[in-house]
Amino acid sequence: MKLIRFGAEGSEKPGVLLSDGTRLDVSGLVAEYDEAFFAGDALADLTSKVAAQVDTLPKVEAAVRLGAPLARPSKIVCVGLNYAKHAAESGMDIPAEPVLFFKATSAIVGPNDDIVIPKGSEKTDWEVELAIVIGKKASYVDQADAMDHIAGYVLHNDVSERAFQLERSGQWVKGKSADTFAPIGPFIATRDEISDPGNLRLWLKVNGEMQQDSDTSDLIFDVPHLVSYISQYMTLLPGDIISTGTPFGVGMGLKPPTYLKDGDVVELGIDGLGTSVQKVKTYKK
Repeated sequence: MKLIRFGAEGSEKPGVLLSDGTRLDVSGLVAEYDEAFFAGDALADLTSKVAAQVDTLPKVEAAVRLGAPLARPSKIVCVGLNYAKHAAESGMDIPAEPVLFFKATSAIVGPNDDIVIPKGSEKTDWEVELAIVIGKKASYVDQADAMDHIAGYVLHNDVSERAFQLERSGQWVKGKSADTFAPIGPFIATRDEISDPGNLRLWLKVNGEMQQDSDTSDLIFDVPHLVSYISQYMTLLPGDIISTGTPFGVGMGLKPPTYLKDGDVVELGIDGLGTSVQKVKTYKK
């Protein structure tokens, strides 16, 4: 099943996306895609109810805005330098263990909402990433059991301000957490829809020019490894997001480095997880 949320910012309702592209309003069947939803049997229950009521559920027009396909989670855990070629273009060694950092959940926006270059920024960059949505509380999980803790997968643009991240001391979170720096969606594909998360093409274009074009088979640490590893250091709650890292082709790695500017258009996608488009705007009071 593909889970969406639709409507004006701050007033999104839960919906589903059918295989033919039809959007259905399921707000009469489920309150929200949040921790409570992913923790219990609500997903299985929703699947059966949608199958039984598919002809009578209200349709959502294609012009209606899509929000992020889940309510704000307890945390976004990101993995840095998880593609070998990206580590090389960043001038950093391949890590012996996953490099973890947080991204503020207040950065989350819809898949086609604007990216706002923050005040004082000169190095706002792009990063297409496969993100995992946790479906069952995970603490000290073995790799062999890790997939049982996944609800699904979603497209994420891990927008980054490189000067804030790398030149201003402290942790990377400063360069990762500005408002609008986490466009997520268009939908969550439940785990059954993605047969092999380790074999997905992911790509990103800026103003129509391909910048990133890779495959998750190039991940240094794969999906089960990441879920297990992160759960050794913190409890992952249902609805939490793990963003698994970006491949080569970020603006920082170009020669000369190239960063987003007002008026740019970013388009990205992952096999089975759809596409998103963000226009870039400069911060204004």
